[in-house]
Formats: sequence, C-alpha cells, structure tokens
Amino acid sequence: MKSDYTAILKKDGDWWIGSVEEVPRVNAQERTKQELRESLRVALREAIDFNRGDARRAAQDDFVEEPLAL
Repeated sequence: MKSDYTAILKKDGDWWIGSVEEVPRVNAQERTKQELRESLRVALREAIDFNRGDARRAAQDDFVEEPLAL
C-alpha cells in the first residue's frame, strides 16, 4: 500500500484548509497546520479503508489481490 501522499495546505484567514492531492474528497479544515495534517491523515485512512471494503464487496467472492505499482 502506498504510504506517501501529497497534502495541499493553505492558510485562509484564521483557518488552515487542505486536501490530499491523490485521493478525491479527502479534505479538512483546522485552526493550526499541525491539526490539519493530523485531520488529513485520519480522513485518508478512513477513505482508504472505506474504498478497500467497497472494492471487496463489489468483487464478491473468489477474488485475487495483487500489488500494483506505478
């Protein structure tokens, strides 16, 4: 599983907003840059877990998992 992703971070007024470049809809907003990084990590883990479960349910039974590198 990929372990390095790119966070796009931006200060907007009193808030930090950010998203994960490689995974659509993984985003967060926090008061500090450190809190934003942690919120993005949590959101990314949740998205990966959800997507993994969704893919396995869609495949139903008798599937094979294989690593795929770019």
